[in-house]
Amino acid sequence: MASTLSIEEVARRTGLTAHTLRYYERIGLIAPVARAPGGQRRYAARDMDWIEFLLRLRTTHMPIGRMRAFATLRVEGDATVAERRRMLEAHRADVLAQIDAMRQAAEALAAKIDHYRRLERSPAPESIHPESKHP
Repeated sequence: MASTLSIEEVARRTGLTAHTLRYYERIGLIAPVARAPGGQRRYAARDMDWIEFLLRLRTTHMPIGRMRAFATLRVEGDATVAERRRMLEAHRADVLAQIDAMRQAAEALAAKIDHYRRLERSPAPESIHPESKHP
C-alpha cells in the first residue's frame, strides 16, 4: 500500500463512498484525516485499519450510535480498554444471536423447499394440493 491513500482510493478499496467517508469523519467515527498541501484527505495505514474495523461493525449491524460511542472511547485511550471490551463482548453476543436466528430461518426454508420438492414429485393432481394450503 502507498504511504497514504486518497479518498477515492479508500472508497474503491472499502466499497464506501467518498461521501460516507467524509460523513464518518464529520460525526467522529473516523478521526480527522491528514491533509495534503492542497487540502485533499490522505489516509494512512492506521486509518485504513480503523475503517476496515468499522466496516466489520457495520456488517454485523452495530447501530451507528454504538459505533460512535466506541470510537469516542477509542480516542480517550487506554483508560477505556475495559469498557470497549465490554461493548464488543455485548455486540458479539448480539451477533451470535443473529447468526442463530438466521440458521433457524435457513432450516425453515430448507424444510419448505423439501416440502415443495415432495409435492412436485407427487402423482396427485394439483387440486389435491391447493397452493393456499402450502404457502
